[in-house]
Amino acid sequence: MFENLQDRLGSILNGLTGRGALSEADVSAALREVRRALLEADVALDVVRSFTDRVREKAVGAEILKSIKPGQMVVKIVHDELIEMLGGEGVGIDLHAPAPVVVMMVGLQGSGKTTTTAKIAHRLSTREKKKVLMASLDTRRPAAQEQLRQLGAQASIDTLPVISGQSPTDIAARAVQAAKLGGHDVVILDTAGRTHIDEPLMVEMADIKKRSNPHEILLVADSLTGQDAVNLARNFDERVGITGLVLTRMDGDGRGGAALSMRAVTGKPIKLIGVGEKMSELEEFHPRRIADRILGMGDIVSLVERAAENIDAEKAAAMAAKMAKGKFDLDDLADQLRQMQKMGGMGGIMGMMPGMAGMKDKMAAAGLDDKLFGRQIAIIQSMTKAERANPDLLKHSRKKRIAAGSGTDAAAINKLLKMHRQMADMMKMMGGKGKGGMMKQMMSGLAGKMGLGGGMPDLSNIDPRQLEALQKQAEAAGLGKPGGGMPGLGGLPGGLPGLGGAKLPGLGGGFPGLPGLPKKK
Repeated sequence: MFENLQDRLGSILNGLTGRGALSEADVSAALREVRRALLEADVALDVVRSFTDRVREKAVGAEILKSIKPGQMVVKIVHDELIEMLGGEGVGIDLHAPAPVVVMMVGLQGSGKTTTTAKIAHRLSTREKKKVLMASLDTRRPAAQEQLRQLGAQASIDTLPVISGQSPTDIAARAVQAAKLGGHDVVILDTAGRTHIDEPLMVEMADIKKRSNPHEILLVADSLTGQDAVNLARNFDERVGITGLVLTRMDGDGRGGAALSMRAVTGKPIKLIGVGEKMSELEEFHPRRIADRILGMGDIVSLVERAAENIDAEKAAAMAAKMAKGKFDLDDLADQLRQMQKMGGMGGIMGMMPGMAGMKDKMAAAGLDDKLFGRQIAIIQSMTKAERANPDLLKHSRKKRIAAGSGTDAAAINKLLKMHRQMADMMKMMGGKGKGGMMKQMMSGLAGKMGLGGGMPDLSNIDPRQLEALQKQAEAAGLGKPGGGMPGLGGLPGGLPGLGGAKLPGLGGGFPGLPGLPKKK
């Protein structure tokens, strides 16, 4: 979503950090470029103006211009103001009210209200163990009520039975009553939308609000609509009074300006973001983490959380046992590749690692895209069980059969086998005695640079507050700076196979299968 903005701001700020001293003219020139980059990303003009004014006010002080590393200080100021513009601290859905807590979903037609309603219900029932009732108040759009019923059945969430002929306000009142009688903790009202804002829509929203007395009114907006989304948020807030925003399609290739503008214009927090089509692809909005990603500083906390959600604890334990013996076959390699796919592929992982945001273009140029994973998995699946367990069996005739079965060629199979050999050697080093293996040494180097004398903490027992502290320590140690690299890997940018520098065979070896990471309950 923020890739264009990330590239532009990254190059502007990198130009500043490379300078020994900064004049007021340098800062002004950089801020002109920042202003242009934000406007191109569809951020509202008044938001851009106030943002650059605040940065200039702080950056042109004598204490900045004479500081030891003024360029880095300006980056920090831009980072802090970006967090402030996005809302400071993350805010979740507020359920502190007598049950049933009424959540009202509003927005235009086609913004993804019905799907988002089901995603929120699924999130509340699985993560917070709440009993949720969903009710469709959309009597105009054909099959809208049936769509919500099917989504409810798919996610095992209760939906209000449809009674034809009822008005939206009557359905809202019946939903609240049914939730009270059914012992539900939360009732989510999926209201009707229009193709544009009009008076009848606003009157209907106000009537529903009066009848159901919602504790939360969430505006669902498509993040790809740009400037229009800002006007939409302002109008809904003035007429109905929203308590928060949910942005959909944040996985798209839009410019992201709506996300940056809506919070600043309405003063209402962005509570959740939709990052895909699946029920589980709804995330809390963390301003600090988004700001880190935009400025190419990575997002280790979200990466660890994503790993904890996607990694199978039993498989990770089995992998750890095999690694201890120095064993690593092609089935293990296929598991690693699948786990990386689940975590968002190479691009998704690299975007969250400090100093790695600029690697995507280099990787694409080297042919290391996410389609490569699919091809490699297809090659492994075209082998027999014996071949996967013992790659030395693969002579010319077998390779010819595998190439035909996977739709690839002998060169692709040879590349895969070379990658596997490198990873198998790495696993032996990790499982070796002496200094505790390569992974331990790498982690010790990382810990030392972050000032953690006792080494890296055990990720299986770490809580979110510790993760946040870990992220801050990484930033303080310079790991959060664009191009900062990772210690122990020769400054990882440039350290991928075929790109020179210190190598991580197989794009990070066992990284997604880090043993000790729990699967979220």
